[in-house]
Amino acid sequence: MDATVTVTERADVGPETVSIAFETPEGFDAQPGQFVKLSAEIDGERYARFYTISSPDMVTEFEITIEIDPTESGPFSERLADLSAGDDIEMSGPFGTDYYENEPRVVVLAGGPGIGPAVGIGERVVDDGGELAIVYKDDAPAHEDRLSKLDAAGASVAITDGSITEAVDAALTGREDEQVFVYGFADFVEEAIDAIEAAGGDPDAVKVENFG
Repeated sequence: MDATVTVTERADVGPETVSIAFETPEGFDAQPGQFVKLSAEIDGERYARFYTISSPDMVTEFEITIEIDPTESGPFSERLADLSAGDDIEMSGPFGTDYYENEPRVVVLAGGPGIGPAVGIGERVVDDGGELAIVYKDDAPAHEDRLSKLDAAGASVAITDGSITEAVDAALTGREDEQVFVYGFADFVEEAIDAIEAAGGDPDAVKVENFG
């Protein structure tokens, strides 16, 4: 669907990382792990970017998480970073076929900005009474409060800025009802797939979103 969505909240959730929540437009039917396209015209030029949803549900609002590098950010990232409650932006979506589908046990491997969908899926899994493990690689972690709450709720949460091989081996059980998700840039996706193979998992069964 195409809609104009209104910002309800903006928050700093880590170094150079913000979350932005929007009012859910009528008819918007999305699941954790899917993504939306945000677009705007800035100084006569059209911009559009895709962002994975980082909220566990979309009942009244939905959220995205944005990593903003001040040395690399362009006009559109700066526009998003400056949004505040009451501002509007154009949205299309949802997109993506690799999303949470009520799997009883979920393992999420997240690199960098992949933490957004990781916490969204994770909170939904816990809310649904499922089992959860998250392996998160970043040298400047974001969403630490939400990760701490997931850990306190009984999830397995591993945060590292180095190799993920051991953490992935510990997270995977090989159960038939276990679903593995991978979110991150291409180098992390490759590392995650290698770690899954090393742990005896099936890379072909993994739900992956490669950020490029």
